[in-house]
Amino acid sequence: MEKGAISRDDILKTLQEYDELGAEAFLDLYDFKPGRKFPILHDGKEYDSKAVAAVAHKHSQGRPLTWGELSAGVGPAVGWLKREGFQVGVSRSPKWTRDELILACDVVAKNGWRALPSSDPRIAELSDLLQLLAAYPPEQRAAEYRNRNGAALKTVNIASFHPDYDGDPTNGGQLDREVLRDFLDRPAEMARAAELLREGLRSGDLQPVAQSDDGSFDDDVSVPEGRALYRRHRTRERNKGLRRKKIESVLKRGGALSCEACGFDFAKVYGKRGDGYIECHHVVPLHVAGEGTTKLADLALICSNCHRMIHRSAPWPTPAELRLLVLEQANDGEPGLPGPRAPMESADV
Repeated sequence: MEKGAISRDDILKTLQEYDELGAEAFLDLYDFKPGRKFPILHDGKEYDSKAVAAVAHKHSQGRPLTWGELSAGVGPAVGWLKREGFQVGVSRSPKWTRDELILACDVVAKNGWRALPSSDPRIAELSDLLQLLAAYPPEQRAAEYRNRNGAALKTVNIASFHPDYDGDPTNGGQLDREVLRDFLDRPAEMARAAELLREGLRSGDLQPVAQSDDGSFDDDVSVPEGRALYRRHRTRERNKGLRRKKIESVLKRGGALSCEACGFDFAKVYGKRGDGYIECHHVVPLHVAGEGTTKLADLALICSNCHRMIHRSAPWPTPAELRLLVLEQANDGEPGLPGPRAPMESADV
């Protein structure tokens, strides 16, 4: 927007006028078409961002901007409003996450792989859980975010991808198909993952995990149980007290702090800098083990490279299974285990 700058006070005055006239009269007065993207979110209400930015111009610059003067689209108006501290939302809900699809797919599975109507109480429960999960931050959610209609429509998408479905195809996404396939291939595991998600969300023990949340390995792992439960799994692995006890237990038995999968020893490669360092991996995924007390026998000491290889794709191999892969690969070349190699960078403890 090239015209003169607008202030926060200019925008507040415009929002007051918007409220007094009503949305339709306000837009008609200033000859603006209804906007469908990026509404201003203020005091629990939504306003047309492009029209508001244009009309606010009159309070400090003497005249409102016309729709034609903002022909570049809503982007400049949104930038102007954000600079003045206003929250700008979206008009369309974002794509469904794996966690959300696990909850929805479980509902469809329990209904004999048939879709459910929005009036079904199970859809009401699903919608409530999706709100608790809060997979996206508020500014990325539309007003109808994961409401009953949206939840019911997603069950239609999922059901239409089932191999036995003989109706017309729907507009579901690739992730819908992937989660459905996981339920068909590993029904017990996926049902358990859904149950853990429900239990954690209802009790408050499972905190919301937004898509923007950062975490090690998240860009390059297959998450069989969903992002939220994977985060809980990683929290277990990062428990410094458990890691310390596991290391003390190994040393007490006269063992070495070497990777249980490939034999890599940080101290032998890095000297004092690597002395006492090893990563700790929870062998059983959360969707299999469930919530409970972690025993030292549930933990394995592994290097960073092997840690990544375990988490790279589902189903996750155990350190013993990964060791067999390492041995098989070594036997295809030189005999014996591969020599020490520098591990990949990791944010683990």
